Amino acid sequence: MLYYLLYPLHTEFVGFNVFRYVTFRTLMAAFTAMAIYFFFGGPFIKMMGRRRCWQSVRDDGPITHMDKRGTPTMGGLLIWIAVFGSMFLWAQFLEPFVLVAVGVIITYGLIGFIDDYRKIVLKDPKGLRARWKFPLQLLSALVVAMFVFDTIGLPRTLSIPFFKGVQPDLGFWYIPFAVLVIVGASNAVNLTDGLDGLVSVPSMVSFLAYSILAYVAGHAAIARYLQVQNIPGCGELAVVCGAVVGACIGFLWWNAHPASIFMGDVGSLPLGALLGYVSIVTKNEILLVIIGGIFVMETVSVIAQVVSFKLTGRRVFRMAPIHHHFELRGWPESKVIVRFWIISIILALFSLATLKLR
Repeated sequence: MLYYLLYPLHTEFVGFNVFRYVTFRTLMAAFTAMAIYFFFGGPFIKMMGRRRCWQSVRDDGPITHMDKRGTPTMGGLLIWIAVFGSMFLWAQFLEPFVLVAVGVIITYGLIGFIDDYRKIVLKDPKGLRARWKFPLQLLSALVVAMFVFDTIGLPRTLSIPFFKGVQPDLGFWYIPFAVLVIVGASNAVNLTDGLDGLVSVPSMVSFLAYSILAYVAGHAAIARYLQVQNIPGCGELAVVCGAVVGACIGFLWWNAHPASIFMGDVGSLPLGALLGYVSIVTKNEILLVIIGGIFVMETVSVIAQVVSFKLTGRRVFRMAPIHHHFELRGWPESKVIVRFWIISIILALFSLATLKLR
């Protein structure tokens, strides 16, 4: 909103020219979302506690998790309130890529909300059944993919890290590939959300990396210099990513061990879906495997556990996702969390280094 209201006045007062810059608005979006969560986090936690919106804890999990019973959940609701408030102020919200990002957050947020509602209010431990949840995720991702490729006209080429000249055109097959990326990222982040603060830092690190990638892809001169695809308009997604980073920092303030509130599916499902969407628009889909390496590792651990048990009757890990495996090996929860944070930072830095290498 501020861009549309104040930037046109830069001819009369040169100071308003600052609203032109994506970098300035990205930083301000991050600070605004962070401030919203800091300010409203305490009252929100008290409200969720009074309504008995408590996190359900697995009986077969590590015994230390029994202390988490009675901790409020659905903190992801305030994450998206903070993100939307920040985006409304600082982003060019009429930009098509931004509007689609809003659609991704809302649709996957509703799926996550229904899942949380069934678990918390209706006391259904299974939440939204997979036979409904997964098709809804697929349908939402399909609509998004078809809109950005057929209506907005996003290229259907695939960028290969380390090989700048290799950009195969997938044609029709990019649609199912994009659906796979969005749905896969959504569920990967959801699986990672199992310890205090575990998903917050890898998420903010991933979105910080993609804010840089979005800025580069949206800036014609920088994209040409680094020999990456220029996607006009996608630079505004840097502002969206900045808002998410700020909201995650605010959430981490309350979610740090021992957590005062948990994210819930209403937070983690759209968080992953948005990350997958941004990776597609910026043409850094494959790089998501490295940037979101923690999420990939958690997902692979669950898949390996299920496949091994069904085929051989034996488990690969003591418990999946893999963060529980390390807990059962005797690692304190805080050590697991911080070490996973370190890995996510290393992977993000390595991914950004490929901008110059590839």
